[in-house]
Amino acid sequence: MVKKELLSNIEKALSEIRPYLLKDGGDVSFVSLNKDVVNIKFHGACIGCNVNQMTLKNGVEATIQKYAPQIRKVTEVK
Repeated sequence: MVKKELLSNIEKALSEIRPYLLKDGGDVSFVSLNKDVVNIKFHGACIGCNVNQMTLKNGVEATIQKYAPQIRKVTEVK
């Protein structure tokens, strides 16, 4: 897959998950792509939330992998 298409799919995935985060006062943004690892940053209420690691794995990572199955992992940068 062309990198531009991959980045577009990552943004589509974040657009799908974003309304759920916004509803709780948070947000997420794409930071970088390093081979098959996506780095994201949480904002607002997501920072320091006691379930943000669950949100990261079960929400953000799962949604990104739905749009871009070649992504192995999603990590949070602070």
